[in-house]
Amino acid sequence: MKNYRMTVQYDGTRYNGWQKQGDTDNTIQNKLETILTRMTETPVSVHGAGRTDAGVHARGQVAQFRAETELSPDEIRDYLNRYLPDDIGILDVKEAAPRFHSRYNASTKYYLYRIGTNKAAHVFERKYIYEYRGGTLDTAAMKLATLQLIGEHDFRSFCGNPKMNKSTVRTIHSIRITENSDEIDLAFFGDGFLQYMVRILVGTLIEVGEHRRDPQSMNALLESRSRRMAGPTAPACGLTLMEVRYN
Repeated sequence: MKNYRMTVQYDGTRYNGWQKQGDTDNTIQNKLETILTRMTETPVSVHGAGRTDAGVHARGQVAQFRAETELSPDEIRDYLNRYLPDDIGILDVKEAAPRFHSRYNASTKYYLYRIGTNKAAHVFERKYIYEYRGGTLDTAAMKLATLQLIGEHDFRSFCGNPKMNKSTVRTIHSIRITENSDEIDLAFFGDGFLQYMVRILVGTLIEVGEHRRDPQSMNALLESRSRRMAGPTAPACGLTLMEVRYN
């Protein structure tokens, strides 16, 4: 069987996340596997680079699958787009190296979190932005806090899975915060992220921006390895997986 790599985009609003689950078929992975299995008339397993949570979106998710088919990569793409729901789309399909794995070979994942600061309602953006209703956020303090989060750390304090029994060590390459009159964008680049990790980081940085948390306290928070010490989990709607990079 050939190994294929595809770039997937989706509006995650009405889905229970990327990963296939036993109690629902309403996941991105399940939708893709269902169509590919129908196409090849044999079971196909799809592996994503990132397991996005319920309600989280993707513009550049990368997925990989093995299949035996006479269709060309472009024909596979067109078949998928013909039968997938309108809120899931395949940008491209390419034949990959036999040992390529979308998750294990990824070197950098780029997530973007959007915070809307305009007090007017974002009617057409409401599914893709967190409409923040608090006061003015101090982005200078937020940027100062991010300096302690860069590099390799144990991010257990920012893990939403209390039963996590695997390593919680991850490397964040950079966190970029940009601001305009309508929103604040937080871009996270790292080798991988734990369950809810980006959203908990955002919730914690918002507390810094509200002056409810010292920006210099991030090292102590990391060392505590306690989820209770970090901030709240920011809403899923503001988060999008933008890109997955490979060396």
